[in-house]
Amino acid sequence: MNHKAFKLTLPILFGYIPLGMAFGVLFATQLDYAWWVAPLMGLVIYAGAGQILAVSLLAANAGLLEVAIAMLVLNARHLFYGLSLLGQFRGAGWRKAYLIFGLTDETYSLLTSRPRSDNRSQEQHLDFRITVLNQLYWIAGCTLGAVLGEAVAFNSTGIEFALVALFIVLTIEQLKALGDSFPVWAGAAAAGLAIMLVPATHQLVAGIVIVTTVLLIHYRKHRSNVLAGDVSRG
Repeated sequence: MNHKAFKLTLPILFGYIPLGMAFGVLFATQLDYAWWVAPLMGLVIYAGAGQILAVSLLAANAGLLEVAIAMLVLNARHLFYGLSLLGQFRGAGWRKAYLIFGLTDETYSLLTSRPRSDNRSQEQHLDFRITVLNQLYWIAGCTLGAVLGEAVAFNSTGIEFALVALFIVLTIEQLKALGDSFPVWAGAAAAGLAIMLVPATHQLVAGIVIVTTVLLIHYRKHRSNVLAGDVSRG
């Protein structure tokens, strides 16, 4: 079982170690905290993009409210991950809470796409081992990066682009999945308006509020058009 879990999570290992190291280096070089806080964040928070975003915001002297809102918006999708797998995790006992906590994008993708047998208990044990291994990979990457950033003096300028690159990839994947470019352009326009109209310390929150409002209006209008079309056809 352990060998099977390791084999299934091997691709995630090769992704989490370098990205975790990037976070660890950023943490150690840009923030005035002990190196061990980086793996502690990986243990308690366990949100790759969220942790890197938090470092970038704290390094830019962002307020705690802004950091909290940004983290909430960025990781809100994880709530739906857990809800969609409640049936699959039913009967998992004490493991259920951790299985929900450990649902990163990669873990969720693996748990929902791997072949499964009819033995629910056995499959839940495997899900648990997969989730634990993935978090251990992330914590190992955070630790290696933090120790490296603490012990070795080097210029880490540009490594924060790992977050930008990650968001670019996520945006492209979402664009392919949705087939609709409106949310992307709405986000870009909201960011531009926030930069022009709002002080730097509140630009992120303002951008999030603007794009959320626009998307809600767009959704309501689209839903109304669909309902009107259904009525006219009826």
